[in-house]
Amino acid sequence: MTPRWLLNRLRCMSVAEVAHRAGRALARPRLHPLAPHADGVVFARSGVPDLDAAERAALLLEAASIDAGRVPLFARHTVTLASPPDWNAALDRADIKYTWELNRHLHLVRLAQAWALTGAERWRASLNAQLRSWLAQCPPTTGPNWTSGLELGIRLINWSLIWQLLHGQVDAAVQAPWLASIRAHCTMIAARLSRHSSANNHLIGELAGLYVAACTWPCWPESRAWRAQAQRELEEQMQVQFHADGVHREQAFAYHVFCCDFLWLAGLLGQASGAPFSSAYWMRLQRARDFTRAAAQVGANVGDADDGSVWRLQSGHGRAGEPWLQHLFPGPPPPVVPAQPAWAWPDAGYYLFGTPGRVQGMVDCGPLGYLGIAAHGHADALSLTLHIDNLPVLVDSGTYAYWREARWRDYFRGTSAHNTVRVDGLDQSVGGGRFLWLRKARTRVDVAPSSATDFFVAASHDGYLRLHDPVRHQRSIRFADNALVVHDHILGRRVHRSEIFWHFAPDLEVQLAGQGVLVRTARYTLALEASCGTLELVRGADHPPLGWYATAYDLKTPCTVLRIVNESSDVRVECRITISFFDK
Repeated sequence: MTPRWLLNRLRCMSVAEVAHRAGRALARPRLHPLAPHADGVVFARSGVPDLDAAERAALLLEAASIDAGRVPLFARHTVTLASPPDWNAALDRADIKYTWELNRHLHLVRLAQAWALTGAERWRASLNAQLRSWLAQCPPTTGPNWTSGLELGIRLINWSLIWQLLHGQVDAAVQAPWLASIRAHCTMIAARLSRHSSANNHLIGELAGLYVAACTWPCWPESRAWRAQAQRELEEQMQVQFHADGVHREQAFAYHVFCCDFLWLAGLLGQASGAPFSSAYWMRLQRARDFTRAAAQVGANVGDADDGSVWRLQSGHGRAGEPWLQHLFPGPPPPVVPAQPAWAWPDAGYYLFGTPGRVQGMVDCGPLGYLGIAAHGHADALSLTLHIDNLPVLVDSGTYAYWREARWRDYFRGTSAHNTVRVDGLDQSVGGGRFLWLRKARTRVDVAPSSATDFFVAASHDGYLRLHDPVRHQRSIRFADNALVVHDHILGRRVHRSEIFWHFAPDLEVQLAGQGVLVRTARYTLALEASCGTLELVRGADHPPLGWYATAYDLKTPCTVLRIVNESSDVRVECRITISFFDK
């Protein structure tokens, strides 16, 4: 935390938020031991859900690897643990997320699943040993695993899954300290809920963890109040944090899914416990899940992503974990909500064009992000992506990592990492820290599309009106008959340097061809022609970064970027993308 960051953060706070944070810093939650007056609740059915043989085998193989000390982290990382693990160790000195990810205890759920699948005592013994060591090493309020309310919430959720999978059958030596820690988790969360400009996905995760814990372990005088507050505020946040069309307001698709997972689990638990959430809650949540499925068709990668999971009930290559959730929290089915249109989300500013499975893409006309800091938004106004034959062609570069060198964080969330226009080497929005934007570009849609297959949208943003000589970027996009025409107009009074970026998927070979580029694959040829400008292909440049694609959290690979440069006070560039398929 630097003085400059602190000043920028204060600039994004209201007087009420400053007072709130000052008061919270002075007050400490009162943690005093109190024996439970009841045991935990087991909602789970007996046995296991119906799984195919391959999924069962994959889950048990992963459990064996975890039992041997090899624990998966994020999407593509693995850590080897000692026995017992050092739960407070800095697994990566530059990034606390590695330590937090391990301590979410997603891997312990896999051991509980293995016990449920086989009844073999080795799995429960391994799980209990790890729980005992965690409780001994991580007493309340001590160490890195008590510094984030979101992490407490996720850990409570996974502990509840473990409880359900074991049907409450934990060692007597574990149960008392575990229940004491659960109460401390709930007390800490309730006292330090994320508020004001931090009331984003963190608040949803904290409330969901508190709700799940209060339902699973209604063991203390505060439990009923915790449950009521969490359910009430989850209902509120469902309406506040999601647009009416179902898209989360952080404008970060990974966090959209993250929030949906919290809210879906809470909703299922409400059904199972006989205290269901409202029909308005389920309607907004179902729209959100519809958007998730539609965006997945084009591999949409908008905004921040950290590969974080609320749970990991499916195997690494298996189907979704919902059969397990429905088995662990059985209840009446949620209300049926009519399906929404699958190509336009005007409240959030996203539009799909093309035909699924053939040529399809997405245009981003949405705002930067949510609340005063827009923590997980990217400076990507008027960018677009393109898929052909269900494979990525024009891509969003992704996130890479949060805590590596600042230049990487700045690059991946900056304008030059997206398929849009940058002016005078500046991002459309003004950053003030790794999770902080001081000035946010606002987008306006002038002509909205009426069809995904005969598609036309015209929009602009005000991100460069902040310049001494204000500049407005206007973009129109037309798609029809496998041709995409993008027209950019960059208008100021004086000469400015404008750059149009087109990022191609890492595995594609891109060649300059006259005033454009050519991409050839076994299935199609793509030709991109620019009406004017100096063309340059860049791949894997470091200083400054350009031409990189994040394959997963903390992993990146080079990709080819076409940069089109013009210098004028009035720039008009037409990029025509034509796709020709070969006969089978």
